Amino acid sequence: MPEDNERSVTLPVIVFASFRPKSGERSIVQKILQGMVAPTRSEPGNLVYDLYENSQDSSEERPFHLFEKYKDSEALEAHRATAHYKEYRASIGEHLSEPISVQVLGAIDAKV
Repeated sequence: MPEDNERSVTLPVIVFASFRPKSGERSIVQKILQGMVAPTRSEPGNLVYDLYENSQDSSEERPFHLFEKYKDSEALEAHRATAHYKEYRASIGEHLSEPISVQVLGAIDAKV
């Protein structure tokens, strides 16, 4: 059992997701992903929601990457229950050349 003087620390949850557009569909995928940025950043449990691409890859099919950080697993689940999340998941798949690669990361040694 924890000592009385120990405090419970809730660690943030990190999500790293990659999206590879089909040829000719890059702008559609980018628009869908950019449409997620503002509403997700306004969620109370979201700490970071940033969209990236590989700046050294100029191909039409280069992937997009989302780096997401939530205050805890409950905040991630709340995000996945939003209308904007459900809408994006329902619409993006047909524009991708492969399934979304999602990694949910737990901290081993992270600055909280």
